[in-house]
This record gives sequence, C-alpha cells and structure tokens, in this order.
Amino acid sequence: MMARQVGSRSGDRILLRGLVFYGYHGVNPEEQKLGQRFRVDLTLWADLHPAAASDDLEDTISYATIYEQVRTILEGPPSRLLEHVAGRIGQALLAEPRVVRVRVRILKLDPPIPTMATGTAGVELVFDRPTT
Repeated sequence: MMARQVGSRSGDRILLRGLVFYGYHGVNPEEQKLGQRFRVDLTLWADLHPAAASDDLEDTISYATIYEQVRTILEGPPSRLLEHVAGRIGQALLAEPRVVRVRVRILKLDPPIPTMATGTAGVELVFDRPTT
C-alpha cells in the first residue's frame, strides 16, 4: 500500500448533505413564479490535515460559510437551468483558495413533471481548480 504524500489534498473532503432551500429556478414560468424545494449535496476537496493537527478553524473551511454561500445562490435570483445554478455554486466555492475540487448535486424534490408521481430530478457537476 502506498503511503499518503505529505500535503496531498486528493483524498480529504468536506461533505454537506441534504441541504434544503426554497428557490425559483426552472424553465417553466410556474417554477419561477411559485418556486419549489431544492436539495443540495456538496463535496469539497481540500487539504484538511493542517486542521487535523491544529484544531483551529482558520486551518479549514467553515461549514457555515459554505452553507451561506449556497443559500445566497439558491434563494437568490432565479436561473432557468439547474446546470447554471450548480455552476454558480461551484465557482463560488472554488473561490476559496484551499478548495481544489467541488462536486455539486442539486435535486428538485417535487419536479413539475405531470406524469412523475414520485422521485427527484437534478444535476451533478464537478469543478476543478485550473492548474497553473
């Protein structure tokens, strides 16, 4: 088995699951007028070993900060496509220098599809920090 490289960030992750927001995103006029519930699941890749050693919030990324960034986007101005909403979230979270990759999953909890009695509809996008 290979030893973990010091400073390697590939395996460390911050997870936020099941965040629910009410927003007005969608292609249909009813979605932008009436709104609906969205569930967001996030994975952020970052080097978490400094925080593991120090027990200091300054050495990691605050869950509360992540939550507020996502809430501002989901509850803010509407987008027609979930892909666009996920893109806005991904770019906002990559603005944190310690984040090297983000996975954003957004689900419509009650999608406005008349023949779809149960289930969800959504997208999942992955964003990587550009290499320089």
